[in-house]
Amino acid sequence: MLTFLGFAMIATFLVLIMLKKMSPIAALVLIPALFCVFAGQGAQLGGYVIDGVGKLAPTAAMLMFAIVYFGVMIDVGLFDPIVRGILRFCRADPMRVVVGTAVLAAIVSLDGDGSTTFMITVSAMYPLYKRLGMSLVVMTGVAATANGVMNTLPWGGPTARAATALKLDAADIFVPMIPALAVGLLFVFVLAYVLGLRERRRLGLLTLPVGTDRSAEPTGELLVAAGKGPAAAGSTRTPSAGSAPSQASTGSGASTGSGVTPAGPTEGVTPGEDGFQGLDPHRSTLRPRLYWFNAGLTVALLTAMIMELLPIPVLFLLGAALALTVNFPHMPDQKARIAAHAENVLNVAGMVFAAAVFTGVLTGTGMVKHMADWLVGAIPEGMGPHMALVTGLLSLPLTYFMSNDGFYFGVLPVLAEAGAAHGVSPLEIARASLVGQALHMSSPLVPAVYVLVGMAKVEFGDHTRFTVKWAALTSLVVLAAGMLFGII
Repeated sequence: MLTFLGFAMIATFLVLIMLKKMSPIAALVLIPALFCVFAGQGAQLGGYVIDGVGKLAPTAAMLMFAIVYFGVMIDVGLFDPIVRGILRFCRADPMRVVVGTAVLAAIVSLDGDGSTTFMITVSAMYPLYKRLGMSLVVMTGVAATANGVMNTLPWGGPTARAATALKLDAADIFVPMIPALAVGLLFVFVLAYVLGLRERRRLGLLTLPVGTDRSAEPTGELLVAAGKGPAAAGSTRTPSAGSAPSQASTGSGASTGSGVTPAGPTEGVTPGEDGFQGLDPHRSTLRPRLYWFNAGLTVALLTAMIMELLPIPVLFLLGAALALTVNFPHMPDQKARIAAHAENVLNVAGMVFAAAVFTGVLTGTGMVKHMADWLVGAIPEGMGPHMALVTGLLSLPLTYFMSNDGFYFGVLPVLAEAGAAHGVSPLEIARASLVGQALHMSSPLVPAVYVLVGMAKVEFGDHTRFTVKWAALTSLVVLAAGMLFGII
């Protein structure tokens, strides 16, 4: 009964948000509450929710102060050189823009935090996508998938969880997986290239006069830009060979409304209807004299995160307070910076606590355990010697519908025991369990995904419909590469 209710609850949630019948925050709260009553445990709903909130409160705190910290770093210009480099590479060509999105997301993902990756990537790329009339869901899909592959870094979370659950060394799990993960990341870049070509064919080409892109250094060259998006004065359209007629962004990718409704990119990141401005090089919040202080502070913060000197929420709290105090010593300026990011903070924190209802009911009622036991029990006996492959395949749906904690601490030990009975090494099981992370990063149970779709102003349902198939394919590529190299 609980197995059926668990799958039904997840299916109902996904259908309603993809059909846009409910906003994500409402669905995350009301659907599990209803199914808790169906399970005959309505009286325990309050306890389940409080337990869920308690477990996710550190995550909410981390996201709140991470948004403030990295928002301030974007305001003061820390990431401007990286952004300018990516934008120079893009040259306003849709194919390069999408590939640049993947590259930027992969680079920033080295810090191991999804919310950070999405804030920086969206802040840099959102104005360019808007200016060129490109599909915003392509941006969110590529960024989420690239970050999912990079999320397997030892300090990203899943590898450490697998190592802890199976009492293994994280390096023994991760290092042999590097070739397979590299193939997965290469596949993401190829995917970005293909999606970029599709956008280029859909939109055609524009030749823009020099100076339209105010975020780039003057080069004396013409910029090539896609677009039916708002065109700069004097631009001329040059349809590419065989291109489809220009049109507004596709139905799956043109969503400008959001079930989350946070503020757009941070101050200084202006879409501009009359021309792409990007990160405004003249914004009042820039602090060029403090550039190396901010860079050093950020490196120190990320180093402390990797070395686990303090809990991550505490590090971001201290970092945000220090960044605000040094960069904006006057109280009115500090209040202005906090207010500029307050809407994002409120919406993301609210979404995390709403997700706590969903996870609290799933765990408290026992639905997760029954679902996992049913899936493990459904594995045919003859598949025992191939438990690594089975684990890799199961990691896709299980890490999408469950939290990483639930999968790695609840399901993975069971799979490892089943594998050990047939001579399969726990290391192979642990490595196989990582392949689903590309899909996991678009799960409705991942708080960072709401930062992504919220800042990009994309409907969560649109993002899900577009991204799931590509993220699942990326995970399968990683699994196939792992088997080909003999890692799994």
